[in-house]
Amino acid sequence: MFPQKIYYEEKALEYSTGKQLKEKYKDKEWILIDNHNNIPEMRSKENREFAVMKQSLILGIRKTHKYTPNFKSSDFLVPWTSSGCIAMCLYCYLVCNYNKCAYLRLFANREEMLDKLTAFSRKSTAPLTFEIGSNSDLILENTVSGNLPIVIEEFARTGRGRLTFPTKFEMVEPLLNLDHKGKTVFRMSVNPEEIINTIELGTSHLLNRIEALNKMAEADYTIGLLIAPVIMVDDWKKKYSQLLDVLEANLSQKVKDKMFIEVIFMTYSYVHRAINNEAFPHAPELYSKEFMVGRGRGKYWYRQNIRDDGEEFLKSEITRRFPSGEIMYFC
Repeated sequence: MFPQKIYYEEKALEYSTGKQLKEKYKDKEWILIDNHNNIPEMRSKENREFAVMKQSLILGIRKTHKYTPNFKSSDFLVPWTSSGCIAMCLYCYLVCNYNKCAYLRLFANREEMLDKLTAFSRKSTAPLTFEIGSNSDLILENTVSGNLPIVIEEFARTGRGRLTFPTKFEMVEPLLNLDHKGKTVFRMSVNPEEIINTIELGTSHLLNRIEALNKMAEADYTIGLLIAPVIMVDDWKKKYSQLLDVLEANLSQKVKDKMFIEVIFMTYSYVHRAINNEAFPHAPELYSKEFMVGRGRGKYWYRQNIRDDGEEFLKSEITRRFPSGEIMYFC
């Protein structure tokens, strides 16, 4: 059961989060480290040990607090309380360097991050939206840390603008009765069930994600739907058409009336292929020489004509089923 081991920086135990986790996981093995960014034991592991590495929890202090401008569903990407994840999506963009980015790292200095963010938000002349979930899945993180309700209510009380984060998980019950004051945008990522089962390993099933989305709409959160990432496996058009049928049949009317939609095509890399071939030898091959082209050093994305065709197809299929759903962008 997660976590098998906890690697921690000594200073992290001075914060409330560190003290809470020390008590919660007092029966686990705790290993003192100098730096959450450089753990020699992890760096020495082989690709085939990827899944085992995911069973470790890293506890440290976040030192980087740079906000990056964003032009999609938020104004800024904000480094937040975690990085990495317990799940094992075979395309995960965080796996830039598996022995640094793959596993879940929790940052104990939540209070410092919240103070900085609320102060920054109040200085703006117009309300801004802050993406706090670009480096981790905060719904999943919350099952370990309990951070998210604290963050949502504190920002609702003292911040200006809105927080937003995406998830692939269903565990939203701790958020349903919060006093969020309409300042949190909840976005659920969806894919065909076959892709969830074979590629998005360790994440929630599609119908459970839909149920969570319906619950969050009833709790009056602003709602977003991510069709992401679109993966052009065999018969991908049929699979995504069926996905949209499932969404049409199971999303509540409240979600359909208020949701916005984002569509993101998969990007892939040499690092992903190397890890997946050794750690998950029976998993689907996501690289396609026919469909993909190099994009920067060691990275791949779908050829422009393939993407254009995919965008046209999905736009038509989405609009037919959800005429009131605003498609914010294709990426």
